Amino acid sequence: MLPEKHNFVPVSLKLAFVCDKTEENSHRGTSDQRQKSRPMHSVDSFDRFSRRVGETAAFLRERIPWIPDVCIMLGTGLGGIAHATDPVWKSAYGDIPGFPVSTAPEHAGVLMIGETCGARVALFQGRFHYYEGYTTRELTFPVRVMASLGVRTLIGCNAAGGLNPSFASGDLMVVTDHINFIPDNPLRGPNMEEWGSRFPDMSRAYSAVLREKICHAARKAGVELKEGVFAAVPGPSLETPAETRFLRSAGADAVAMSLVPEVIVAIHAGMECMGISVIANVNDPDDFRPILIEDVIEQAGRARNRLEKLLVNFLKEYF
Repeated sequence: MLPEKHNFVPVSLKLAFVCDKTEENSHRGTSDQRQKSRPMHSVDSFDRFSRRVGETAAFLRERIPWIPDVCIMLGTGLGGIAHATDPVWKSAYGDIPGFPVSTAPEHAGVLMIGETCGARVALFQGRFHYYEGYTTRELTFPVRVMASLGVRTLIGCNAAGGLNPSFASGDLMVVTDHINFIPDNPLRGPNMEEWGSRFPDMSRAYSAVLREKICHAARKAGVELKEGVFAAVPGPSLETPAETRFLRSAGADAVAMSLVPEVIVAIHAGMECMGISVIANVNDPDDFRPILIEDVIEQAGRARNRLEKLLVNFLKEYF
């Protein structure tokens, strides 16, 4: 007896049929639907982004009494310097047209324009990260807006994991250079020559002049300040022992999930940059301890007063 016949179609052919039908249906979509499906780095999306930058800059220009001398980006648990700032205007990010919204822990999401010891500052209490789902172009939106307003200096602060075995929790490190492991670049896609060069030089991304000044301010304030290379990783998962060992061998002294995209955009815009990391923990890859974000926040909070003291003295003397 012959076996019963079945209408059997190989899985590979089924998949090919589904793919063909999907492609066919996609061609039937409206031009608007096809427009929406374009990648974020398309010309149209860049045009929208550049318009948003202009609109947000115009919004701020109408509301603030002067252009800040310096833009300060504060990271996890590092909002302390706000207490030393006399505000002339402030707003939640969500109330500023075009602004992204921060979802990171201990990031207040507030822009404060004010004076710190006579220095005119734009204080960002909280930043945006690649791990939140933003492209690096999007997460650097505030820096692009500040550059459009005419702000010429960026100071980026963050909480970081220590890689240098000579570091200890609570140390402050001024960044001398960086290594970028975030798999995106905020300058990818179309370039506006009015904003900066297509291929910006990064050989002196962190101003030697500003480093010398912050070291001088640290000595006067009695605050110990380390120097080192910063590595940026995408997150949100924290480093494994093998990754820690690799980052050390690559020449990094500290690691976190921020700062570098902002510096790339600032350099592209012709700004002068300085980075300061609060070392929240130091891990030995051969005797690794679990890393908890709660511990990182706690250690950053403990160093907040020293960071505030350092920045206040720096701003008081040089701005």
